[in-house]
Amino acid sequence: MRVVLGIAVVLAMLAPLALWLRDSSLVRVERVTVSGMLGGQADEIRRVLEVEARDMTTLHVREDALRSAVSQYPVVRSLRTESDFPHGLRIVVNAHEAVAALRASSGGLMPVAGDGTLLAGSAAGDLPVVGVRTMPAGERLGRGETLRAVRLLAAAPRALRVRVARVYRGPRGLTATMDGGPKLYFGRAARLQAKWGAAAQVLAHRTSQGAAYVDLRIPERPVAGGLQPRPKEAQPQL
Repeated sequence: MRVVLGIAVVLAMLAPLALWLRDSSLVRVERVTVSGMLGGQADEIRRVLEVEARDMTTLHVREDALRSAVSQYPVVRSLRTESDFPHGLRIVVNAHEAVAALRASSGGLMPVAGDGTLLAGSAAGDLPVVGVRTMPAGERLGRGETLRAVRLLAAAPRALRVRVARVYRGPRGLTATMDGGPKLYFGRAARLQAKWGAAAQVLAHRTSQGAAYVDLRIPERPVAGGLQPRPKEAQPQL
């Protein structure tokens, strides 16, 4: 009992000291490293996080305050922190990747992530285009054709996605138009990875060069069509 009581007394004496040290200037954050951000908003987001972090200590990092500080930037999906005692703090930002740009009839562009998150303030760049009548309100796309088109692009291998000019719903379902290449007919928004895999195999094969379209609605049996007949080789003159 004496030992237990002694430990309890020591803990009771140390508790106020620990609380004081937790928010003491002795462990105040002085060095902030932010990683995981690219793009036009990266520097601005980094500055916001650095300012907020320097009001904390390495023993009392308030991630909710950091998330609140960057809540105005939809590109930030989440973040995590790692203290480097006594004065360092590392912040790793998990950012959304834009896979498409919504284009309204008025001509405006809005980058969008693969899960439908609207990335206001991010650069549209050379992203594939998905046409909409008007820009959606809110922070995310609702269910519908636009979200299915965006998910189609999110499922694409990066090497193929950068070659897509636009995605729309045509007579053969979801259709992607390639820059300098054929149209890709996907049909319904199902088995998208299998269909993109079939597209990669067909487009890489020399016999599909010059095709006007590739029908991927049955990914096990992709069909390249609209091929121009090859000119016959001239016969040697005797």
